[in-house]
Amino acid sequence: MTNRSSLSAILLFLFFSASSAEHNVRTERISGSAGDVLEDDPVGRLKVYVYELPSKYNKKLLQKDPRCLTHMFAAEIFMHRFLLSSPVRTRNPEEADWFYTPIYPTCDLTPTGLPLPFKSPRMMRSAIQLISSNWPYWNRTEGADHFFVVPHDFGACFHYQEEKAIERGILPLLQRATLVQTFGQRNHVCLDDGSITIPPFAPPQKMQAHLIPPDIPRSIFVYFRGLFYDVNNDPEGGYYARGARAAVWENFKNNPLFDISTDHPTTYYEDMQRSIFCLCPLGWAPWSPRLVEAVVFGCIPVIIADDIVLPFADAIPWEEIGVFVGEKDVPELDTILTSIPTQVILRKQRLLANPSMKRAMLFPQPAQPGDAFHQILNGLARKLPHDRSIYLKAGEKVLNWTAGPVGDLKPW
Repeated sequence: MTNRSSLSAILLFLFFSASSAEHNVRTERISGSAGDVLEDDPVGRLKVYVYELPSKYNKKLLQKDPRCLTHMFAAEIFMHRFLLSSPVRTRNPEEADWFYTPIYPTCDLTPTGLPLPFKSPRMMRSAIQLISSNWPYWNRTEGADHFFVVPHDFGACFHYQEEKAIERGILPLLQRATLVQTFGQRNHVCLDDGSITIPPFAPPQKMQAHLIPPDIPRSIFVYFRGLFYDVNNDPEGGYYARGARAAVWENFKNNPLFDISTDHPTTYYEDMQRSIFCLCPLGWAPWSPRLVEAVVFGCIPVIIADDIVLPFADAIPWEEIGVFVGEKDVPELDTILTSIPTQVILRKQRLLANPSMKRAMLFPQPAQPGDAFHQILNGLARKLPHDRSIYLKAGEKVLNWTAGPVGDLKPW
């Protein structure tokens, strides 16, 4: 157990320093390669052609279930809306650097609001069949200059259970395309090296409505709300989150430094703003909206997800703003966090208070300079110019249209 008196001294110092850390954000430069690109402007650096698809692929799905606008996978919808009015959009496909196919494969929700990805491969195949039949651009590269937004738990593997996702692999027709996805884990079959990892959608207006004055002290040392055991899908508790969440609960449920619970209070957003550290452990997938919420609310994210690939890792200095704890080291969380020097904590808080850091994690309406939309475009721009080798010779084929599970080959 941590020495109570030394911890009290740390907390007391942090409480009185919190407001100065929040207000002196401009004195702290975001250094390193990440800071050099965080505020890049993609306009003038690339042109995107947006295919016009029948509404059954997008708008009708949303009309059927408006809940798709607010769940954590909604980036697929807002990216489409953003591109329609973006200055990078071109209506001349001959001058396009990238081609975008606007489909909403996660807008198929259960009564409880969870997305079912089972129809996604068929929908994706159908859309690609359509663009390859009506335009010449897919066929000349088999998608190598196309990008798709696939914000599923395991991206274009299209399954919410990891072992099933690994078994499926990335949809064969998407293996040459660039995938814009929330899932990111190194050395995983569901993450292609060329993918752009993005944050999940978190509602900007809702978070804005819960902001508290910046001079309110951070009186909670460690905060977490969420499942520790998924009893419905993992009754023995050893598989969900690879046991990391269970370890948090078993080791720290009675520790006064840890404000952790399965309850989700109405003051959740306010509580994060009153916390120094916010736990961001893996669940079924390595990521969750907690990462976005922690950054937006200036709570130092404690990332517990081995080999995670974080959103916009080439633009956001995650090592400088977060704390990384190995899944096997969860029992030592109290020692790890109380051992971090106060000056290091304050610097992380100052960096998190930088408005550009928060904007990069959000999909606001309307869009703002440096937001997540622009970070996606910056990621696409950094992949230009395309290597000439992506263009296939006449009649050449690389992708196998008949590969994959039999169910995926049924018409959508």
